[in-house]
Amino acid sequence: MIAPPVSSGDQFIFYGLLKQGAAGAPAHLDFPRHGEFLGPCRFRGRMIDLGGFPGVVPGEETCHGVLYRIDTTRLARQMDEFEGIRAGNPDGSLYRHEKTDILDDSDRPSGERAWIYTYNQSTDGYPVLEDGNWPLEKGRPRT
Repeated sequence: MIAPPVSSGDQFIFYGLLKQGAAGAPAHLDFPRHGEFLGPCRFRGRMIDLGGFPGVVPGEETCHGVLYRIDTTRLARQMDEFEGIRAGNPDGSLYRHEKTDILDDSDRPSGERAWIYTYNQSTDGYPVLEDGNWPLEKGRPRT
């Protein structure tokens, strides 16, 4: 098992293609029906530009995302599938999900935690996004 199970009411941090309004977002995931986008948030990590999508790995930089509350665990299984999580093959999974601290306005842990998809493969040769923010699409402001 890659991570403890997700429960209804849990929060996720989306920082790439799952962000509300992101170009390339998966149309088959019905976020409005199965939860609620709660607004922008920050977290610690290192955001890597993997080409057409980002990945976050452990790090101390401030990264930016969007907080989402999930109302059904069925959606969590669909998100895991989209993110390339293979329950029977953790090492072969593209991502894994784990809990991380949500940061307050001073970039300190707020006391709240949320699930986040962390990149689970080598990042050698990929650039770091120094501002920790993946754009929704070219020419549009970042969240």
